[in-house]
Amino acid sequence: MASKSTCPAPMKATSEGETTLLSLDFALPLVIVQICLVLVLTRVLAFLLKPLRQPRVIAEIIGGILLGPSALGRNTKYLNAVFPKRSLPVLDTLANLGLLFFLFLVGLELDLKSLRRTGKKALSVAMAGISLPFILGIGVSFVLRGTVSKGVNQGPFIVFMGVAMSITAFPVLARILAELKLLTTDIGKLAMSAAAVNDIAAWILLALAVALSGTGRSPLVALWVFLCGSAFIVLCSFVIPPIFKWMARRCPEGEPVDEVYVCATLGVVLAAGALVEKVEDLVSGLFLPLYFVSSGLKTNVASIKGGESWGLLVLVICVACSGKIGGTVGVSLLCKIPFTEALALGLLMNTKGLVELIVLNIGKDRGGFATSPFRMFFTFHGIRNLPTMINLIEASRGTRKNETLTVHAMHLMELTERSSAMLMAHKTRRNGSPFWKKGPKANSDQILVAFETFQQLSKVSIRPTTAISAVSSMHEDICNGAESKKAAMIILPFHKQLRLDGHLEATRPEYRHVNRQVLEHAPCSVSILVDRGFGGSSHVSASNVDSLVTVLFFGGHDDHEALAYGARMAEHPGINLVVVRFLLDRDVASSSSVSVEIEEPDSVKAMSIDDEVIAEFKEKILKDSTNRYVERVVKNGAEVIEGIREHSRCNLILVGRMPEGELVASMRKRSECPEMGPIGNLLISPEVNIPASVLVVQQYHTNLSMYSLASLKEDEVTTTDLGESDSN
Repeated sequence: MASKSTCPAPMKATSEGETTLLSLDFALPLVIVQICLVLVLTRVLAFLLKPLRQPRVIAEIIGGILLGPSALGRNTKYLNAVFPKRSLPVLDTLANLGLLFFLFLVGLELDLKSLRRTGKKALSVAMAGISLPFILGIGVSFVLRGTVSKGVNQGPFIVFMGVAMSITAFPVLARILAELKLLTTDIGKLAMSAAAVNDIAAWILLALAVALSGTGRSPLVALWVFLCGSAFIVLCSFVIPPIFKWMARRCPEGEPVDEVYVCATLGVVLAAGALVEKVEDLVSGLFLPLYFVSSGLKTNVASIKGGESWGLLVLVICVACSGKIGGTVGVSLLCKIPFTEALALGLLMNTKGLVELIVLNIGKDRGGFATSPFRMFFTFHGIRNLPTMINLIEASRGTRKNETLTVHAMHLMELTERSSAMLMAHKTRRNGSPFWKKGPKANSDQILVAFETFQQLSKVSIRPTTAISAVSSMHEDICNGAESKKAAMIILPFHKQLRLDGHLEATRPEYRHVNRQVLEHAPCSVSILVDRGFGGSSHVSASNVDSLVTVLFFGGHDDHEALAYGARMAEHPGINLVVVRFLLDRDVASSSSVSVEIEEPDSVKAMSIDDEVIAEFKEKILKDSTNRYVERVVKNGAEVIEGIREHSRCNLILVGRMPEGELVASMRKRSECPEMGPIGNLLISPEVNIPASVLVVQQYHTNLSMYSLASLKEDEVTTTDLGESDSN
């Protein structure tokens, strides 16, 4: 028996001569496959869209979305094979490198002298094309903050929304005008000049938004960012030009630019006009499509669900287009431009493309836009469950600026033979839904008072409801409610409650059937909470939370989910997290007749996935010195129990319901509550005598494994005779 802490080896760039069947396990061949796939798909789409006279950037945007989770990425096997999470930093690095040089090429196309030649007319059109959609964007931001973007920082969110709606894609507009042979016409020159002014103003506003969203600690940070940006502009305006004039004098006209100057120029991402032909094909043809794929991998169009989401999407599109076109047309008419030309100018100024995508990506990465709220579905049987439940909600709320926690709390009430209860249930079950107890009449209820008090003290949104149903169909109310609310996890109370002597007693054994049915049919992950007084007998305020949470990790999908939930809890400043990973001694495993052959491909793959999950956890969570990770090498189940006891002096223990691997396989036996899994049964048994509350977690799968399903059917199943099948 030993305890140690190790760090897994990083992803290698190449195989270094090793023979391997899975070359995509290495960074270089994987990124080559990714680039080839991107180039083939985007070029095919560009060819198909050419008759519609669409610029190539449109094909690249569509290609990025198709390769992401919106389309092909819905197949997890493809996504994990071609775009695994560990490869994304390499892809993002190449994508942002391409973006860096693309912006330098955009700068080459900006002719500041042409702005002075077009005069006040272009300036007026540009200002109108910015101001009206920016103001409308501010109005839309308030609508979004009241619906899908609750909890975001108001200042940066308003600026990001305004910029995203008011900007004109200068590079895309230039290519459209060139293809339509309008670049040298009066309307083309006016559009280009106005778009240039628009772009400059938009980038200044974007820099302001980035500065505001940087830390949230001090206004001096935003001032420092502004001063550094101003100093950089002064440097580029007055110091760099003389250097390039000197370089231009040393290069004969009509001859290629010396390689030394090219390398020096690209090194500082500045350029002279002669460098365009050397750089443009490489950047726009190779690197830039990677940026669209990188953005597409972060975009899931399928997440737009429900009438509200689609309505808000239509609202944003209509406001952005009408504001841009209307503002431009209105000012153009005031400048005595004919209506047809004014309308054409408005449509041209409404051009969108890469720059808007850059704005949205920066806003998302900086926390300017909120992601979908994390939704949890808690169930409880009475007021006795409330203190632990509220303390668990407090521990689960996290601290991410761009994510809010929404809790749907369902009070489960058994349908009795009383006529009033039967009538209510009959009326509400016409559509298959439970009875939702709402309205002012319920305000005096102690449960609602407790939830309202907690909401006022935290940033958690709690929506309590009551479901009245027979025990035999209660699981349907839970599953249907969780699915309709798009919950990520259901929390169920254990059918046993704590007695005064510290032992668990089955007060309502019929609820065990409910838990088993939910575990089998749930549309999301499920956890069963064994309440031993987590947080005490009353709600602990956020500033007073001081809890130790332990995750017992053996391997497998359920343990991955338990670890992810523990990592979320670790974001709370009052939660200290300890992750204990149990590993079977290799010497014992090789000589044991009970153990599984670890050299089988599935077993090796499972261990590799476990290592990746642990490595990701270390990278994100272990930066905080209050959190710890421990590896414990054991020889048998007895040493596992000993290790659990050593780490049981905590407030809450998280464990997967069905851990996987040879160590757990050797511990399976008939148990009183097989729905709790082998480790969960250990934690609730009187022999082990653990004082902490326990949360047994099951990750969502479309089909549970054979062993997992068998444990939910009947108590007489002898689990040692059952094998495991892979979860889908």
